Amino acid sequence: MSPGFREAVFADARVTAAQRFERHEFRGPLDTLRQIVRLMVVSDAFAAQVLYRLRARLRAAGIPVLPLVLHRLSIALGQVSIGDPVVMHPGVYLVHGQVVIDGLTEVAGGTSIGPFVTLGVRGPDLRGPTIGPHVSIGTGAKVLGGITVGEGARIGANAVVLDDVAPGATVVGVPARPVA
Repeated sequence: MSPGFREAVFADARVTAAQRFERHEFRGPLDTLRQIVRLMVVSDAFAAQVLYRLRARLRAAGIPVLPLVLHRLSIALGQVSIGDPVVMHPGVYLVHGQVVIDGLTEVAGGTSIGPFVTLGVRGPDLRGPTIGPHVSIGTGAKVLGGITVGEGARIGANAVVLDDVAPGATVVGVPARPVA
């Protein structure tokens, strides 16, 4: 079940502003709206993430064609493709575009996803990864299959993760292995 649109966008905006070293304590509803619009203008990945949130809300409301249009717009605008069964909890940070998230995938809040990352299925199994809170996924990483990435784990750039990652662990390489 996807989180509420407003709650998720507000949390995403706060996390995005904080990660960009910008003011992330908003001063009321109007300031929050202004900051969300500003972030959408300066960050194509954040704009695509807001479109994903709106798409999920419209699909839940049973609205037919508009969610598909928003999906295509998020791909065109930020090169971000987030599939229908994906659940992204509030407070996820997309560093840049070129991100693909698909399959029965869940991403917890506090997670940072670098550019050129793929989170998705492996073979005919439609289960994608479950990403715990406060995980950092480096540029170009691939996290595939019905695996679990534990809280606070770090996935190195270009790693290919095919097995569970323990909480707090750092994994690198192809296939990804823990490092000390």
